[in-house]
This record gives sequence, structure tokens and C-alpha cells, in this order.
Amino acid sequence: MYKLILVILCLFIGVGAYAENSYNISFENGIYHITIPYNKHQNRINFILSDSLVTNKTIHKQEKAIFTVNTGFFDPNNGKTISYIYTNGKEVESPLFNENLINNPYIMANWNKISNRPEFRVINQNGCWIYDIAEHNTPYQGELITSAQGGPMLIPDMDLEKEFFVVKNSMGKVIRESASVLHKTARTIIGLKDNNIHILIITDKTPMTIYEARDLCKKLGFDKAMAFDGGSSTSFDYKNKIHIISTGIKGDDTGRKLKSFLIYK
Repeated sequence: MYKLILVILCLFIGVGAYAENSYNISFENGIYHITIPYNKHQNRINFILSDSLVTNKTIHKQEKAIFTVNTGFFDPNNGKTISYIYTNGKEVESPLFNENLINNPYIMANWNKISNRPEFRVINQNGCWIYDIAEHNTPYQGELITSAQGGPMLIPDMDLEKEFFVVKNSMGKVIRESASVLHKTARTIIGLKDNNIHILIITDKTPMTIYEARDLCKKLGFDKAMAFDGGSSTSFDYKNKIHIISTGIKGDDTGRKLKSFLIYK
């Protein structure tokens, strides 16, 4: 019996699992899988924005979070957001504040597609917490407390052209690609299953195209799922135990400087 228990413990440690009453973190095949069980009377996540570009690790320490994950897209040229971010019931950043976007005729000609990309929402509905993934312009009931936009939507339906992640010519050939959706890279994914929150950190050990990430979400049975910024932006810090960045960033192990973050306290 003692040997059997020892073997089970070794297997548990081998996949790298961290379990608490309010969350669970597992690691298998190069993918961290964070699960946050639904509690309608309690919300412990918040999306925040940094005034300047900083690393995930910096925010993690600053906020004294249990874990911190990268979220929305940003413009590395001016440090401004490309995604809508709400914090504590207020819109703290809008892509319309980014002059590099509004002064780009090609971007503005496709603004309806870009601005309506999906977001993860935390809504207070008559004293109960509601989580949802929806297109930005989708109406909701209750008070929007915090949200972060990203994309593309993976489940229930993925349409890369609709969200302007892919542009094709009249012959059907891809002439423009954003967020490396067609290439294998690290990914940050958030999904919902039976109201439980699931976050996937797909590391460089198992890089995926966005189609492969979608198929993984289907395999896991997610009801809804979307991507956040991925590739070299993929970042995950857990207490002082785990620090994950993409190896696409050269230099030290601090990671790429980012704009917006999911923090769990």
C-alpha cells in the first residue's frame, strides 16, 4: 500500500499540479491548464492596465497576485493598447486613444471588424458574478466590472476574416496575417466550461496554430473560448513557483514588456 501511494504521489508531482480550493493548475505536454471553479458570490480576477509597458513578472510582484497572465494586444511602437480594457467598472483604455490606429486609413477602413473582436467579461448581475466571452459590441445585462479584449474567438465559431486576423485576395490567397494565427507559436487562451474559467498557457514546448488551439479547446469541451495576445507576449507567473515566458524573447528571463494583464488574488 505504501508503495502504491508513493507511485501515485510521484505521478502527481510529475505532471506538476498545484491545487487550491479556489483554483487548480496542472502542466502536461507543454501546456499549463488553470481552472477556476465558478462561485457566483465571489470573483477573484481583475484585468488591469499598466501606464507604460512592463513585464508580466513586474505586475505579478507589484500586485502581489497569486497568478498573473498576459491579455490584450498592444502597439509596441507607442506603448498604447489595441484592445478595450475595463477595470473596476470603468473603461481604462480604448484603441481609439491610439493615434497609430486612427491615423491609419487601412485600419480605420476595417475598424468595425477590429473593434468588435471578442472579450472576456466579468459582470455583476444583481449581486451574482457572471462570466462571459462575447464580441465587444454584444449587449449584456448587469454591470460590467472588468474585461479584456483579444481574439480571435475560437468557440463557438471562429472566423479569422470577420475579425481581420486574416485578409485574402479574390483568389482566396492569404495576403495579410495578424497575431501569427496561421503559424505555430506559444498561445494564451481563456475559455468557459459549465461557468468554470479555464486558462491555457501553451508554451514553446508545444507551439500551435490558432486552428490547433481551437481544436484543443473543443477536445477539452469548452463552451466558449478566445485567444489573448500570444507568441512572444505569452506570459504566466504563479506565486514565486512558476515563471513562463516565450523563448522568442532574447536576453534575460524577464520576458516581453506588455500592456494589460489578468491578475488573480
